[in-house]
This record gives sequence, C-alpha cells and structure tokens, in this order.
Amino acid sequence: MRIAVNTQHLLKDNLEGIGWFAHETLRRIVHNNPGHEFLFIFDRKWDESFLYGPNVIPISTAIPSRHPVLWYWHYQVDVPKILKKYKPQLFFSPDGWISLNTNIPTVTTIHDINFVHRPGDLPYLVKKYYNYYFPKFAHFSKRIVTVSEYSKADIANTYKISPSKIDVAYNGCNQRFRESTEEVKELVKKRFTNKHPYFIYVGSLNPRKNILGLLTAYENFRKNSLMPYKLVLAGKPMWENSTINAKISSMTYASDVIFTGRVSDEVMQLLLSSSEALVMPSFFEGFGIPVVEAMYCETPVICSNVTSLPEVAGDAALFIDPNKPDTIEKAMHQIANSNSLREELIAKGRLQREKFSWDNTATLVWQSIEKTILL
Repeated sequence: MRIAVNTQHLLKDNLEGIGWFAHETLRRIVHNNPGHEFLFIFDRKWDESFLYGPNVIPISTAIPSRHPVLWYWHYQVDVPKILKKYKPQLFFSPDGWISLNTNIPTVTTIHDINFVHRPGDLPYLVKKYYNYYFPKFAHFSKRIVTVSEYSKADIANTYKISPSKIDVAYNGCNQRFRESTEEVKELVKKRFTNKHPYFIYVGSLNPRKNILGLLTAYENFRKNSLMPYKLVLAGKPMWENSTINAKISSMTYASDVIFTGRVSDEVMQLLLSSSEALVMPSFFEGFGIPVVEAMYCETPVICSNVTSLPEVAGDAALFIDPNKPDTIEKAMHQIANSNSLREELIAKGRLQREKFSWDNTATLVWQSIEKTILL
C-alpha cells in the first residue's frame, strides 16, 4: 500500500515540537512497515536524513509553504495534484494541515487548538487561517490523532466531533535528554550563568507561554530572596516581543535574565539537566514536551495547573496558577530552599516519564492509520 505523508515540518536543524513528533513517529513507522510505500511530500528540497528507508519516495512542491496564502496554495492546489498523480491509498498529516480537495482517506494529527482559545496570540492572517480551516480539516479527516486526553476532549467539544473518532498518542522524549554529571553541570553554569544556579524556561517566547508572568515572579523571587539565582530563557522569539522587552527594561534584575535564543538539542539537554528546575507557566499547552524532557534530565518541574499539563506532569511537579505570578514565585522559593523536595520531585518524575516514549507514540499512530485503512 502507498501512503502519502505531509512532511513540511521535517526541516534540517530546525525541528520544533511538531517537527520532532513527525520525525520520531515517521522513522519508526517506515522502519516497522517495509511492505508499505511512503510518499513524503515536502514543501522544499528535502534533507536525506529524513528519508528513513528504501520504501520512502520523496517529492517537493515548487514553493515553500510558510505563509497563510501559501498554505492554501500548497494544500488545496499542489498537494491534490500530487495525490492524483501518485494515487496513494491514504494521506497522513502529522501536523494538522490536509487537503480538502481529494477523495483519499485522511488521518491527521491535531496537536491542540490553542488558536481557538487564544486567537490574540497570533498574527491576523495566521489566526484567521487556523480558525477557518482547522474545523474543516477535523471534520474532513477519517480519524484524528492528538497528543493528550485534554486535547481530545477539547477538539471533540469545540468542533462537535465524536470522541470515538479521535485517538490519543502521547509525545515521547528524545534519547539525548538525560542527567549530566556534576562536573558537566558546573561547566554549564560557568558557561551560561557565571557559576550561579538558575531556573530555566524552555520554549518559544509566545504570549500563551506566560513569559511576562514568569519575569514578574522571578523579579519578586530575587527581591525577596538572598540567593543569586539566574533565569535562563531557552527559545526563539515569536512575532511581536515588545512587551517582553519593555518588561525586561523595567526590571531590577534584568541583567540576571539570560536569553539563549534557539539552541541545539545537545545544548538544551545540558541546560535542562544543569538547572535547579524547569518553570513552565503556560496559559495553554496541548502537551508540554519540556516537562517530559526535564523528567528524563532528572530536573524538578514547576508548571501550570491548566489544560494538559496536570495530565502530563502527574504528581511529579509543583503546580502553579499561571494567572497568579505569586504562585510561581512561591514554587521557586520551595525549590531553592528544599533539597528534599527537589529529590522527591525527581523520584516521582522517574516514574511519570515511563508513560512517554516515541516507540509507543509510533505504535498508536500506526494503529490509527490501520483503523482508517479498514474502514
């Protein structure tokens, strides 16, 4: 059987959350199913590292799809032409985008629908595209895969879709994420924080990630504590960041806030493992991969008590209210003042992290594809 796959997020040295989902699941699915043929549809010249086996046929469209107008052209004009030419029996999209102009059975992965609940976080055309097309994508697809029970319920309730049509496949964790030696941790602190302990945030600097609340909490933590902790923000800016810049300029401890920008997975592992705790105070998460990465790095977790995060963190985190920076500050004090609490959270994280592996993810995604084939 030939299966067409949307692979627009497989970008060399630029895999984000959805890109990692696509990479880790597809390479396992291709390897585990040598009797099937996979047509990978890229929107630019592909990298050979993403051709996971001899049963992969790569093809690219002429124009990169990196703008709402081009998203429309790519999926509703170019992709249907490819599907008509190569005649696959199924189309799978690991990122939500699909073609509505085909009669080929489709399985799509909708990771979350944050754009429904927080449209103001996105540029105008992006939010208009998402909120116009994703309901259509959801109803058109034969099956939907999502990454948490929270997202399953949210998609079903918001789009009025039967939960029986939606399968949950949790994200996994890259094998690079593990605990570093004490010697390595000291070297990392020397490089990034002048040997000081630090809290870390991992992710894009997006409004729904609550960076302003985190900065407020950190400023108050420093004012009310004698401990010279730094705050490391590891992630790339997203769209307009003038409010973050304004906040930083008003802070007494601005010089102790370190922006790394986007870093490699190797560096991210070092930063996570060497930190005192991950702080993830998001207003909305469909999953929250950094929480699992921190658990594999033996790093305590502070995270929000909303959306999918309690489901992913289990009992292995200190939970905060993202609308109340004082709860973030309180959790920082708890971590900074109690080694026993840190060890307790790390031990619970070892148990919780066993729920999340890319092998399980790939198996569940393939099962969803098989259900569609049998329809």
